[in-house]
Amino acid sequence: MSATPTYHVHEAMSTEILLIGPRHTLRQAARLMTQRGVGSAVVHNPETFGIGIITERDILHAIGGGLDADTEPVESHLTHDVVFATPSWTLEQAAEAMTRGGFRHLIVLDADEVVGMISVRDIVRAWTRVPSAA
Repeated sequence: MSATPTYHVHEAMSTEILLIGPRHTLRQAARLMTQRGVGSAVVHNPETFGIGIITERDILHAIGGGLDADTEPVESHLTHDVVFATPSWTLEQAAEAMTRGGFRHLIVLDADEVVGMISVRDIVRAWTRVPSAA
């Protein structure tokens, strides 16, 4: 029986990142995410140099709670305790961080620069490329 190869975040992450500002509305964020076919966006606040994330789930909860998607800013719905991955993390480390935190996306930083995004879907795709034991 051969050992399962270890994959790293840099091998599975998306480097096409949707970057939006904190004052985009929920509808603008949802439209951009739909156009790009992604489930999250990195939110950069140039005034504070902060980095956050908004996900389709965040938008769903806001709209389901009765908020107006055309006026509500994404900055009111960001994940505040963002966990960042690095490109050298293993996929197991990323999956563990997601499971512990109860989220499906991680922003990938390299020397404080956003270089990618990794999602549960990315991890599953990478793991399904592993040859089956036959």
